[in-house]
Amino acid sequence: MLDRYASALIKPAVSRLARVLARAGLKADPITWAGFAVGLIAFVLIANRLYWAGATAIILSRILDALDGAVARQSQPTDRGAFLDIALDFLFYASIPLAFALAEPARNALAAAVLLAAFMGTSTIFLAFAVLAAKRGLHSAAYPDKSFYFLGGLTEATETLTCFIAMCLWPQHFAVLAYIFSALCAVTIATRLWWGWHTFS
Repeated sequence: MLDRYASALIKPAVSRLARVLARAGLKADPITWAGFAVGLIAFVLIANRLYWAGATAIILSRILDALDGAVARQSQPTDRGAFLDIALDFLFYASIPLAFALAEPARNALAAAVLLAAFMGTSTIFLAFAVLAAKRGLHSAAYPDKSFYFLGGLTEATETLTCFIAMCLWPQHFAVLAYIFSALCAVTIATRLWWGWHTFS
C-alpha cells in the first residue's frame, strides 16, 4: 500500500547514487547479491538474539535492494537481473521470521509458521498474477519501473520492513506482531485474489 509513496520519496537520492555507481562501472547483479548477503547476515544476527544489529543489517540490505534496479536502469535492465532480484527478495523475506523462530523456539515458532504461511499466500498470488499479466501484455501504471506486473496490496515491502524493524526493536512482542501482520496479509491475499479473478475474467 505504501510502496509507491516510499519509492517516490527515496527515488531522487537512490537515482543519484545509482548514477555514481554506474559511472564507476558497478553492475546491478553484484549489488543484488550483496543485498542478499547482508540479508543473510541479518538472519544470523537475529537468530543469535542480536536484534538491533539485525535491524541495521535489514535496513542496509534493503538499501542495496533499492539500488540494484536503479543501477540496472542506468544501462539496460535484463530478465536475468529481474529474476535474481525477485527470487532473492522472497528468500530474504522468509528468512526473518525463521530467524526469530530459531532465536526463541518455544515462544516464537508457531507465530513464525503462521507468518510464513501468510507470506506464502501473498507471494504465490503475486507471482501467479505477474505470469498471466505478462502473457496478456498487461503493465502496471502504478509501478512503471518494474520488470513485470507489480501487484500491490495492503502489505507490500514497506509495511513488511516496518514490521521486521518493529520485531527487532521489541523482540519480546514478536508473536503478537507476527499474528497481526499475518491478519493484514490475509486481507492482501483476499484483495489480490479478487483483483486477479476480475482482471482475468
